Amino acid sequence: MNSVLVASNRGPVSFTVDADGVLTMKRGGGGLVSGLSGVAKDVLWVCAALSDGDRGAVRQAPGGRLDHAGYDTGPLRMLDIPPATFHRAYNAVANSTLWFVNHLLYDIPTSPHFGTRFEREWESYRDYNGAFALALAEEAAHEARVMVQDYHLTLTPAMLRAERPDLRIAHFSHTPWAPPEYFSLLPDEVGREVLEGILGADHAGFLTERWARAFMDCCRHLLGAEVSAGAVTHDGRTTRIGVHSLGVDGDALWARACEPDVESHVAALREQTGGRRLIVRIDRTELSKNIVRGLMAYREFLAAHPEWHGRVVHLAFAYPSRHDLPEYREYTAAVQRCAKEIEDEYATEDWDPLILNVDDDYPRSLAAYRLADVLLVNPVRDGMNLVAKEGPVLSDRCALVLSREAGAAAELGEDALVVNPFDVGETARALHAALVMDEQERVRRALRLRAKATALPPERWLAAQLNAL
Repeated sequence: MNSVLVASNRGPVSFTVDADGVLTMKRGGGGLVSGLSGVAKDVLWVCAALSDGDRGAVRQAPGGRLDHAGYDTGPLRMLDIPPATFHRAYNAVANSTLWFVNHLLYDIPTSPHFGTRFEREWESYRDYNGAFALALAEEAAHEARVMVQDYHLTLTPAMLRAERPDLRIAHFSHTPWAPPEYFSLLPDEVGREVLEGILGADHAGFLTERWARAFMDCCRHLLGAEVSAGAVTHDGRTTRIGVHSLGVDGDALWARACEPDVESHVAALREQTGGRRLIVRIDRTELSKNIVRGLMAYREFLAAHPEWHGRVVHLAFAYPSRHDLPEYREYTAAVQRCAKEIEDEYATEDWDPLILNVDDDYPRSLAAYRLADVLLVNPVRDGMNLVAKEGPVLSDRCALVLSREAGAAAELGEDALVVNPFDVGETARALHAALVMDEQERVRRALRLRAKATALPPERWLAAQLNAL
């Protein structure tokens, strides 16, 4: 039995299967995995099997415990949830509904619309959360501490509470939280179920004060809950509300960024860009990341400042995300169209103003951070955004252009160039200001950004929540 458990949709490893049926394990993706994988080695991690390779590995493991099957994963249990149930829970509810609500992404004249199809999808989301609750109940020691992660698992705390009232349960939201008037787009019963699911925890954590206040406002307005400073009381139970900013393990990140595969990418990027000044962005092709407006801002910058033609290159790494969803496929296509327009308008025989890459390559991303003169992070809304923190760790002269709607702006805004993510003109002007910034000022800001980015590394973030239980 385990005294500390973490539950999340995505786990610390993933598997692929080749034509001969051989399984290959690699590091999992996503910000949560990046944040936790280095500090949760002695913690049982419960996650879902996401791929055919994952499911193949699970089926060879006793009770889904991959560490018991001989894999070097640390304590890990993967859940083989039926594919149809997983698809409806993950794609239709978590990513197409809860993510859209909390990031304010809906095109209101046309969406959302909730009917019988959504009712079936919501039932799958319940089943998915129930599978996690059951697994955690089976694996947890008496009075164990359980940390449930993110919007995929909003119902799990209350379900687990019903199974194991002895446990101490935390839920953490890595996304923003919508204000009540927007959260109320959800069907009333669904909204109540989400809020009451999280309130099944003893402690509900958020990345910033802003998102914590929004959650408490929803509890007050939609549940009639009693809300005080740092706590919500509903149906006779009190859930403490905590704010736990997530930072970067600077030493570990820098050590990884100095390995040979990264060094080779540094050399290749230098040769490819000809030693020019570099504006860097590194994102998933996620609707909230605002990549298209970022490219439009770069285009406006080039139009307004011909003196920079031939002297600057924009490295835009936009890695595939959620291509099961048509909105995301179209968004990736829109990013590629915008990039081509910039190339067609400004490229010359000896200058590529923009290098867009949509193939995931972590070592290359680390190399780009190291070379960045400017880092562009302009989401329309983001829980935190670790890119904004990783960049200054790896470049001692990087100027940060940062959206005011990123959670990271609460900590980094004083030393960044903060922009309205919808104002393309303002973002273009910020790119120029970042490029022409006095060198001493650039270095001073970068040092302060690095200190803030590493002030609360994952180990301290995890410890603070465990201590809160």
